[in-house]
Amino acid sequence: MKRNLLTILLIVLAFHVSAETDTEHVRLTNLPHVYINTFTGNSISSKNVMVYARMWYVDENDSVAFYDSLQIRVRGNSTASLAKKPYKLKFNEKVKLLGKGYAKTKKWTMLANHGDKTLLRNALTSLMGERAGLKFNPAAKFVDLTVNKRYVGNYQISDQVDVRPHRVNIVEQDYPLTEKSNITGGYLLEADGFKDFENWKTGFYSDFWYVPLRIHYPDEDEIDSRQLIYIREFVNDFEQRLFSSNFTDPLTGYRPLVDSISLANWYICTEICANPDGFFSTYFYKEQDDNKLYWGPLWDYDIAYNNDNRSRGGTSNTERQLMKDYGYGDYGSGCRAWVEEMWRDPWFARLINRRFNQLIDDGMETYLNQKLDSLCRLIDASQKLNFDRWGIRTYALRERILYNTYGEYVDYVRTFLKNHIPYLKRAFAEMLPDAPPIEPEERISDFQADGKSYYTIVNNGSGTCFDVDMQTDEVCGWTPDKSRESQQWIIKTLSNGYLFIVNRATGKALADPSPVGATAQTETGGTLYTATPDSADTRQLWDFVLQADGVYNIVSRWSEHAANLQQGSADDGTPILSYTSDERNSVSANRLWTVEKTGDAIDTEVNAFTQDYALAYDPYTGLLHFGADSPQELTFAVTVYNSSGRQVATFRACDGFNLLSYPTGLYIISWKYNGRQHSVKLLKE
Repeated sequence: MKRNLLTILLIVLAFHVSAETDTEHVRLTNLPHVYINTFTGNSISSKNVMVYARMWYVDENDSVAFYDSLQIRVRGNSTASLAKKPYKLKFNEKVKLLGKGYAKTKKWTMLANHGDKTLLRNALTSLMGERAGLKFNPAAKFVDLTVNKRYVGNYQISDQVDVRPHRVNIVEQDYPLTEKSNITGGYLLEADGFKDFENWKTGFYSDFWYVPLRIHYPDEDEIDSRQLIYIREFVNDFEQRLFSSNFTDPLTGYRPLVDSISLANWYICTEICANPDGFFSTYFYKEQDDNKLYWGPLWDYDIAYNNDNRSRGGTSNTERQLMKDYGYGDYGSGCRAWVEEMWRDPWFARLINRRFNQLIDDGMETYLNQKLDSLCRLIDASQKLNFDRWGIRTYALRERILYNTYGEYVDYVRTFLKNHIPYLKRAFAEMLPDAPPIEPEERISDFQADGKSYYTIVNNGSGTCFDVDMQTDEVCGWTPDKSRESQQWIIKTLSNGYLFIVNRATGKALADPSPVGATAQTETGGTLYTATPDSADTRQLWDFVLQADGVYNIVSRWSEHAANLQQGSADDGTPILSYTSDERNSVSANRLWTVEKTGDAIDTEVNAFTQDYALAYDPYTGLLHFGADSPQELTFAVTVYNSSGRQVATFRACDGFNLLSYPTGLYIISWKYNGRQHSVKLLKE
């Protein structure tokens, strides 16, 4: 009787607290609003210590649900240290927090999406997974959050990745185990580059590639040594088959141990959104009495869609990169090697191409853009409150670019998808067995030259300009001087999307001195120089990678190195180096450059550079030389006149002409191309 009375009193007290506070818990926008008050009134700051709290959930109909004595802590890895923190909630009993069609469970997450200025990347990827046919895709319910009576921002209530109906819905094993228990499944695992299992003690490293594997289910306080041995042996068998000499064998290779449908859908979604951590943190699971590994769910995509400023392959721009090549998750820190090995199997290449083309033909890009539209409308009022609180032009995590408006961040994702999906189609097709030769990739540079102006290239740290040492042709930093034509550059966008950069004073093109075989991570390649223009020479092809408004890295196609002002010195003549690319590309002032128009329009002297060819003169050899993307363009006739207007010579553009034996003085080179007359003045010294 006393116990029943106590229960009644607690129910009355809970109702009293809820009823008493309903009037003060209201929505601030069209979204539901969550109010959380810790018992102590202190902030929630620990990943390891749960604190008790009360919670009020105000839904879209303004109904208020009250939850007493739930526990809350900070969650995440890199995001846990941010000012706007993500949280993990644990209720006293199972709750259907998001209603019908969602899980009923104690554990939920609240994602802050603080490093994603759209706030939508995780939700969009979950919808992509759903469209692709993955069985479990985390919930994406947007809410406003107030903690201890202070508005915190827009949050996303999502599922904890665990084994439950409406989550990873696989068989839950017996607990405790008996001699008759079936331990073949289910298991939920993660290739966990953060190696969290070293703290939780529920994981292992694979034998061959040393992939760190965390066991999420069975739980760490329930797992038996028999289960640990079983799943470890199963995963090691898969990996050993994958890296065996007969790995492509349909019976003895790795294929019988993978579910091809989930593998293809998971991999393609990872590449479409270009998540650099897609193989650094990878979930997969095994069902009971089923000898296959299933892939997914997709999780943690706030740095995807070109939102990561770390350098992979010399650039942080993932628009034309495959994550199998440039993503994280190398030896001992993820499972990228697994995917790379699968690509060596013609079966896998055909599988990915077939499924990717199905998804694209079925309208995946249109679907994603439509979902972006609807999600933007849904959170519009909330995102405004969120960025009033946190600022929309403040770096939070690894954002590549900062914009002034929310709409620009969303358009950035749209543009990425527009450019990235055609690239994937091309890149996947190129890896098919017996694929026909494919022309060198085309790209769209972050910088678009207008074709009508000269530019100066100014270092963000020293304020000095790209200049040329006339004696050595080496490129150096120099105090800005508007009268120095050697500080003025013609920047031309070639048909393949790369940039061709020619000095106004010398007519020579910027080139990379790095040795053959250089990569983004190799040592410094020496001082940049200028050479006879040849747009077919990859040493002379460049990409301007946007890091902030008007601020770029200048990255070589040849070596993937970045232009770097030596030691950031402001002294005249300081060498500009071809320098190893890494995560400092986005923050080192030595590697950051502002490109500015000089105010001068390109005149008829250099009209040649409005086409895909260029004219240059080498004073040491006396050679007049045309270069072009396509040699067949160089069929026109060229005439050379001296200063008195007398014709000196005529030659075909493809042949060139040698002025070495001719006297010093002023010459005029003239030709007609596409119906337009062009001329260049040349001073031979």
